[in-house]
Amino acid sequence: MTSRLDIFVSQTTVMVLFVCFVCGMNQSRAAEPAQSSNVKAVVDFDNDVQPILTRFGCNSGPCHGKARGQGGFQLSLFAFDSDFDYDSISRESRGRRIFAGIPEASLLLTKPTAEVPHGGGRRLHADSPEYQTLLTWIRQGMPRRAPDAPQLQHVTVIPDSIVLKNKESVALKVLAHFSDGQQRDVTRLAAFQSNEAPIAAVTEAGVVTAGQITGDAAIMARFLGQIAVCEIVVPRPEAVPADVYAALPRLNFIDGLVWDKLQRLNITPSEACDDHTFLRRAATDICGRLPHPEEVEAFLKDTDPDKRQRLVDRLLQEPDFADFWANKWVDLLRPNPYRVGIKAVLNYDYWIRSRFHQRQPWDEFVRELVTARGSTFKNGAVTLFRDRRSPDEVATLVGQLFIGTRLDCAKCHHHPFEKWGQDDFYSFAAWFARIGRKGTGVSPPISGSEEFFFAADKGSVQHPVTGETLPPRPLFGETASLEGVEDPREVLADWLTSP
Repeated sequence: MTSRLDIFVSQTTVMVLFVCFVCGMNQSRAAEPAQSSNVKAVVDFDNDVQPILTRFGCNSGPCHGKARGQGGFQLSLFAFDSDFDYDSISRESRGRRIFAGIPEASLLLTKPTAEVPHGGGRRLHADSPEYQTLLTWIRQGMPRRAPDAPQLQHVTVIPDSIVLKNKESVALKVLAHFSDGQQRDVTRLAAFQSNEAPIAAVTEAGVVTAGQITGDAAIMARFLGQIAVCEIVVPRPEAVPADVYAALPRLNFIDGLVWDKLQRLNITPSEACDDHTFLRRAATDICGRLPHPEEVEAFLKDTDPDKRQRLVDRLLQEPDFADFWANKWVDLLRPNPYRVGIKAVLNYDYWIRSRFHQRQPWDEFVRELVTARGSTFKNGAVTLFRDRRSPDEVATLVGQLFIGTRLDCAKCHHHPFEKWGQDDFYSFAAWFARIGRKGTGVSPPISGSEEFFFAADKGSVQHPVTGETLPPRPLFGETASLEGVEDPREVLADWLTSP
């Protein structure tokens, strides 16, 4: 029968052997060659680890960045939430992804190098600078972020615009600009994407190659949530004489933009259309109808050289123009009768249509809509806020219609193709936080009753992750101070309609 002494001796022997093994591992590590010079002396999670996870697709939508993660491991999409990611890697599942005693055995390293089975296959090689950076981070105790670490301000791509011949290539360079004035070459860690790969394709290393199709493409470079774009122009091989473009009519600045782009692409402009075609196009584009027979006859008989300009001016004054474009804006604002009631929808339609019939300037139209107050039965514009009842709903619509930016993605995570994050989205939504309401609110369509909207004294928007109350802030640029302002929407309207 084994005595307690024998058990004690056996356990002691095992402990001694384990200590010797660890010491031997440490000695062997001491004999390893020095780390690559590409690895920083102090590695932090935000500035060094997160770019690697983004660059190799670990936090992308098809992988661990999807809504519920992958294989029991979830990361925020494109590293928009570093706090969440740090906890997922270092603490979640009792810290199983990090083996501090033997860093090389950490799942954070053995999975992407395919030393153990990995659904995403091999993403890293053990001799790569990225592997060494992750290894150094684990050895240094997985620092979250140094208190004095510089903040990333923006990124630039060099060149930001270039003309390429068919099959010609160029290597892009991405620079990260930090708050301490430092510039860092992050080309190796940047993620690249082309919006038109047949025109200009880009490799993971940032090498752009022009295809055989004429056109222009945008190459997006992403690093730590910041984005820079390089414009690629692939012209036709045959040059067009410059005097061809010089002879083209430039009646307004839009004509100039069109002709200049055609010249960059070496595309010869089409011949001017005949009067029949011009009349048909003008009537359908401006008024949404075909020209009347008497219009056709009169226009073809007219010998005035300015008759086309006069035709456009006349069509813009017709009731058909107002109704046609009012219908377009009703579709864009798309009120839901099941949310706002039939009468409110009719008042909304009347308000939109009357503004076009009155030839209201665009800036006044936007201001009146965004700052609308009053009754849904008397001021159709307030139906916008009866239909879009939360600040984030209004922000999404206003951003798309009046700024030309889709903010839907930034509501939940960092926008994959823009620089907007949740801070930007909810700060923009805060402009609509002080919309007060009185009345019955949403009701069935036929019996929808009256509701009043006004500028409330209080109202705020909180960040859904941090809980922080965010002040109103435009997506870019600056606005006037909100000190003493009754309705923040007035300040926003100034910003939206500024030249």
